[in-house]
Amino acid sequence: MPGTKSHRFAAIMAGGKGTRFWPESTARRPKQLLDLLGTQRSLLRQSYERALGIVPPENVIVVTGQSIADDVRRDLPEVDASNVLVEPAARNTAPCVGWAAVHVSARDPDGVMAVLPADHYIRSVDSFHEVMRSALARAERAGTVVTIGIRPTRPETGYGYIEGGEVVEGDVLTALRFVEKPDRLTAEHYLMDGNFYWNAGIFNFTAGRILEDFRAYMPDLAAGLDRIGEGIRRGDRARLAGIVEDVYSRIAAISIDYGVMEKKPAGAIEVIPAEFGWSDLGSWGAIYEHLPCDSEGNVVRGGAIPALVDVKGCLLSTTRAGKVIAIAGVEDLVVIDTEEAVLVVPRSRDQDVRRLHDLVLKRKGE
Repeated sequence: MPGTKSHRFAAIMAGGKGTRFWPESTARRPKQLLDLLGTQRSLLRQSYERALGIVPPENVIVVTGQSIADDVRRDLPEVDASNVLVEPAARNTAPCVGWAAVHVSARDPDGVMAVLPADHYIRSVDSFHEVMRSALARAERAGTVVTIGIRPTRPETGYGYIEGGEVVEGDVLTALRFVEKPDRLTAEHYLMDGNFYWNAGIFNFTAGRILEDFRAYMPDLAAGLDRIGEGIRRGDRARLAGIVEDVYSRIAAISIDYGVMEKKPAGAIEVIPAEFGWSDLGSWGAIYEHLPCDSEGNVVRGGAIPALVDVKGCLLSTTRAGKVIAIAGVEDLVVIDTEEAVLVVPRSRDQDVRRLHDLVLKRKGE
């Protein structure tokens, strides 16, 4: 009904170190701020627009880091300043989710929230909205933690998995366990089994539910969150900033998966299997898979002018429009050109980009 208050919130996690898409992505410009797929919108912007299909704009919260906070605000000018939570230090996803939950709880004790990574690709937005509305409704009604499991299409070793169990209601299953990234043979078994799903890192729960879980499984973090909650209730923004700074200086960097989800007993979490064309865009190879190619399987992005002789299956990119990339006699390479650096790596070894990034920082003394 018009004017009815919505208890539903979306918390977008927009941190990141900018290592997997180096050299185009950096700590000052991580991938969620980039237009990696040529849509004229950053991944963060796309995440925000998707969130508007499940919650009202005033209920979108963004959690980010100090180094990119100004860029986030410029990218999302519609988001009220009070809804941009700036972490003073990177502490992984558990503190990020916890602060968002405290923020939601202070605004609405009945608040239910969807936790959404800022840097994912989703092909079918309508399907995404349908699944998310179902998940939020279940979390709101039953008070459970509801996650989204992506039906695997290949034996992927770069994703964590969720094992599904018995049907709870409709499409909702019990989640028997969370599994770390498997080896190839195990991933093939999961694909054949049919009850394992990619862990998309999308969670739904009431703010009260997840705060109770922090008290049960991460008491040190819960104590810090209680201090932040008290600071919010007092309404002194300057004092609150100091509290947040102090809490973040003391808490450990732990993911929500490891800190909470993997510790909950079997069946205490629920999973909704989904198919909406999801990818976490975790490597240059993933970008290659999502962009159109020529007759030889080559992908060109960023305004590069290719001059190719006997070249197949390559990703060629530059941040300088009109830059010529000339190559002969190679296959399945990633070539990324920026003003700062040039990356050349086989597509099959695109996970080595993080190692190269760290090596470059070491060579530069950073």
